Amino acid sequence: MTDPAVPVEPMDPRSGVSTRAADAVAGAAVAAITEVTDRRRRLGWLFWLSLGWIVLTILAAIFANVLPLQDPNLQSATLNAGPSTAHFFGTDQLGRDIFSRVIFGSRVSIVVGFGAIAIGLALGGTLGMIAAYYRGTVDTIVNAVSYVLLAFPALVAVIAIVTFWKASLWKITLIIGIASAPLIFRIVRAATLSYATRDFVMAARTLGATSRRVLVKELLPNILPTVVSFSLIGVATVIVLEGSLAFLGLSIPGPTPSWGNMLNQSRTGLNTVPGQSNPWLVIFPAAAMFLFLITLNLVGDRLRQHFDVSEIKL
Repeated sequence: MTDPAVPVEPMDPRSGVSTRAADAVAGAAVAAITEVTDRRRRLGWLFWLSLGWIVLTILAAIFANVLPLQDPNLQSATLNAGPSTAHFFGTDQLGRDIFSRVIFGSRVSIVVGFGAIAIGLALGGTLGMIAAYYRGTVDTIVNAVSYVLLAFPALVAVIAIVTFWKASLWKITLIIGIASAPLIFRIVRAATLSYATRDFVMAARTLGATSRRVLVKELLPNILPTVVSFSLIGVATVIVLEGSLAFLGLSIPGPTPSWGNMLNQSRTGLNTVPGQSNPWLVIFPAAAMFLFLITLNLVGDRLRQHFDVSEIKL
């Protein structure tokens, strides 16, 4: 018998669980979901600091001509000087201002990085969405071509083409962009496949939406966060590739400054005077490239985490 002095908790007739226990479980679930949502909404101070540095670097590259900077190719009698009020980063072996050359040199890396990824997205991204949406023969053919291209070392192909094709800014951007298309195709295809059979896509097709509308209005907005986060990391990879080409003397020819050819030229300027070296020739271009690359990777990785809304995390 039940003790009449002890209150009996009401029971849920469907589950047989006490109402208080059910409320506690529901409250814990809501609290967990709210915590995950709040954590995703907070990008963090490191994200905003990194994004600020990226924006500052891009703005400095765009408005370098109107900023109070010295001519990056102007030679002076002050050779291999250290940082000072006249030359913030010192001068190189020809007396050129390193600070000015670092700012102007960012233009090449930024144009090649973002331009090549834009070309890769236009080619690989478009084919990735089409192949994942239509499947069948189209997917089989494009997929096979991407495997063949990925099997060939992209760096070797880029070096070979640049060696026999006189290097210029748009040529290097085009070559690297085409080389990045197969990898971008794989990423976009995988992202599109995860949404192509969702209910909202099937509903749109049932209501008579054209394939173009489904691709642009339904699929593209959903895969865009993944594409953007991957693209930022891809930009960093392309900048490293361009820097490697410049270090080998296969990128933009001098006297146009870039981070890569500044590092290449520093090899001959480190010991221009016996017993004296100028480490600033390497430190500042390398630091500028490192900071820009690390911030691109941090922003891209944080955006990937922020937009990851897979059900398993809920």
